[in-house]
Amino acid sequence: MRIAFMGTPDFAVPSLLALAEAGHEIVAVYSQPPRPAGRGHKERPSPVQAAAEQRGWPVRTPRTLKSEEEQAAFRALGLDVAVVAAYGLILPKAILEAPLCGCLNVHASLLPRWRGAAPIQRAILAGDTTSGITIMLMDEGLDTGAMMLQESLPITAETTGESLHDELAALGAQLIVKALQGGHGTAQPQPEEGVTYADKLRREEARLDWQRDARALERQVRAFFPWPGAYFEVNGERIKVLAAEVTEDSGPPGQVLDDSLTIACAEGALRPLRVQRAGKAPMETAALLRGFAVPPGTQLS
Repeated sequence: MRIAFMGTPDFAVPSLLALAEAGHEIVAVYSQPPRPAGRGHKERPSPVQAAAEQRGWPVRTPRTLKSEEEQAAFRALGLDVAVVAAYGLILPKAILEAPLCGCLNVHASLLPRWRGAAPIQRAILAGDTTSGITIMLMDEGLDTGAMMLQESLPITAETTGESLHDELAALGAQLIVKALQGGHGTAQPQPEEGVTYADKLRREEARLDWQRDARALERQVRAFFPWPGAYFEVNGERIKVLAAEVTEDSGPPGQVLDDSLTIACAEGALRPLRVQRAGKAPMETAALLRGFAVPPGTQLS
C-alpha cells in the first residue's frame, strides 16, 4: 500500500519500520518540526524524522495541517492509507478523508479507556492491571474512532512508564501490520461506557505529596520514570526518586522515619531505593545518604 506515516516520538518508530519491512511503500513521513534540545539548545529532529532520513524517506514537518496548501500537498500523494502514531498535530477533516482507506491510529490504550495524550502514564497512576494497543479508524473526535484491532498486556508491580512504553511500541508495530494485512473484521464502534481521558503530563504533577497514600506515590514513581521524574525536596534541593517501595511504617506525613530514608505518608510509608540529585548520576539511596545527611525526624514539606 502507498502509505504516509505520521508520528513524532520514539513510540512511533517501531511502527514506521515495521510497515516498511512488511513491504509497504512509505511515500512520505510527517513529523513535528525539529525542537531545541540539549545544553546548546540546537534544533534536533524528532526520532521519527531521524529514522526516516536515515533510510532516505521524504520527510515533511509542517507546523499545522490546516492550510489549503498543506492539504493539497497531502492529497497529491495519492495515498491508500495514512498511519498515525503519537503525531501530536490535529488532523483536519480534509486530511482524514484524503487517503483511499482513511487514517489509522496506533493508540497506546484499550479504548475507550484513556483517550488523549498520556495513556501510558495515566494507566499506571490509576493502578490499572492491564494496558494495550488499539488500532483505530480515525474520525474528527479525540480518539473516538471505530476500533479495528485491540490487544492487551499486563501492568505489573514492576511496570514503569519506560517499560510499558517500550512494550506497547513493539505491540503497536505488530498490530498495525496485521491491520493492513486484513487481519481484522469490520471496525467496531467504541463502547459508550468506560470512557476516560489521559490528560497531558505536567511537570508539577511529579512532586510527591506525603498527604497521599504511599501506594499511590509508588505508582507515581513508576509512572513518571524516566520523565518527568517523581521528586521531593530536602534542604532546598530537589531529589528525584527513580524507584521506591511501600512499607507498613507510619508517622506524621512527610517525616523521615529511619536511616534508610523511609518517609511517612497519609497511609503507609515510601522508601526510595534509587535516587538522583540535580546534575548527578542515579545512585542507590544508601550512597546518597553517605554524603547527604537526611536524619530520622527530618520533616519534608
